[in-house]
Amino acid sequence: MNIVVAIKHIPSIADDLPVKGNNVDFDSVDFVLNEFDEQSIEQAVLVKEAVGGTVTVVGVDLIGELDNVLHLALAKGADKAVKVTADEPGADSHQQAKWLAEAIKGMSPDIVFAGVQASNDLDGQIGPMIAAYLDMPYIGGVSSVEAAEGTAIVTKEFAGGNAGKYSVSLPIVVGVQAAPKPPRYAPVSKVRQVAQTATIEKISPSADGAGAGLSMKKMAPPVVTGHAEMFTGSSKEVAAKIVELLKSKGLA
Repeated sequence: MNIVVAIKHIPSIADDLPVKGNNVDFDSVDFVLNEFDEQSIEQAVLVKEAVGGTVTVVGVDLIGELDNVLHLALAKGADKAVKVTADEPGADSHQQAKWLAEAIKGMSPDIVFAGVQASNDLDGQIGPMIAAYLDMPYIGGVSSVEAAEGTAIVTKEFAGGNAGKYSVSLPIVVGVQAAPKPPRYAPVSKVRQVAQTATIEKISPSADGAGAGLSMKKMAPPVVTGHAEMFTGSSKEVAAKIVELLKSKGLA
């Protein structure tokens, strides 16, 4: 089974995101593996463990720092790592999807996994657009994949706690919402060991543009209009103040 996982590294949302010009100051933030892509890697490795094969992770190197994320993926069980050397921090989902599809096409995959969305933009378009470029079917919101020769049983989550099972002919692109098991932990020592021995294949992106046709006009932090009022005192005093506040709002 030839399995490919498209990954994305994103600014850590645990950090403040300083603005520089009309975008985030990428030099001032740490980049981390998108959490939904971490689920994708786990799902891919589970399929490999069940039926055999290889797992290749591929991502667009937006700021020249993708190697750390690729080493983490290899430490979690991936077999090969590939990066598209774009060095273009402002590339949108459309452009990244095109570059990823171009790289993946030459790999002749049976299954392509991608996170159902990225935590930094909640765009959710890279997986479907990769499928469109590769002319493959796409199923998103997936929580389980059981693969066999030529087919896969895919469990898709719906609203209200419902789920549907689909039997799909391969190849296919899958948008992973959650793997059946929590992503496995990769010790720092193992990641460092991988970093010393791993070979990362480099692919140059095409010059053909495929952006969404949108341009960023301005970016700025939200305007602060006020702060929360913090009640102090004993528990009884705080409770009394909350009751008075509710009364003043007509809620009690």
